[in-house]
Amino acid sequence: MKDMLHQVEPLIPSLRRYARALMRDRASADDLVQDCLERAVSRWYQRRDGDVRAWLFTILHNLAVNQFRRTASRGRHIPIDETNKDSFGEAASQEHKLIYQDVLTRLARLPEDQRAVLLLIAVEDLSYAEAANVLGIPVGTVMSRLSRARERLQQEIEGAATAPANVVPMRSVK
Repeated sequence: MKDMLHQVEPLIPSLRRYARALMRDRASADDLVQDCLERAVSRWYQRRDGDVRAWLFTILHNLAVNQFRRTASRGRHIPIDETNKDSFGEAASQEHKLIYQDVLTRLARLPEDQRAVLLLIAVEDLSYAEAANVLGIPVGTVMSRLSRARERLQQEIEGAATAPANVVPMRSVK
């Protein structure tokens, strides 16, 4: 039990960070991490020799995908007792919060498969092989999805810096 605790405890902040990026909601992300840890503890004996980190991220990712599928088929559930005007949105009061929201919005526009690869490699610092293991895809697919995600994110950023989508550029005629 101590061995498990020493291996899993240092990974909890990374798991929470990845879950928050996937879920975009603190409470849902914390619930997801708790479900992941519960599943890891109850199935510790099923773990193969190797990297515990990749195994935990695989569990977390699979739980998130299952939750996304459930939500897509049922719709989002918000208990009536927990709702108020602040739970649906809040205006940013600081510039850094605006920038942070802008980055999250652009990240959310990426397809889920590209976003997952980008988060695992760029934020969680997993290797291509570890990310491929977590997602259950070949390393080449990880590389191509990462390349497409980076390119698309760059286009999103450059597109916002140039002009709004509804503005038509003018040509000069001599």
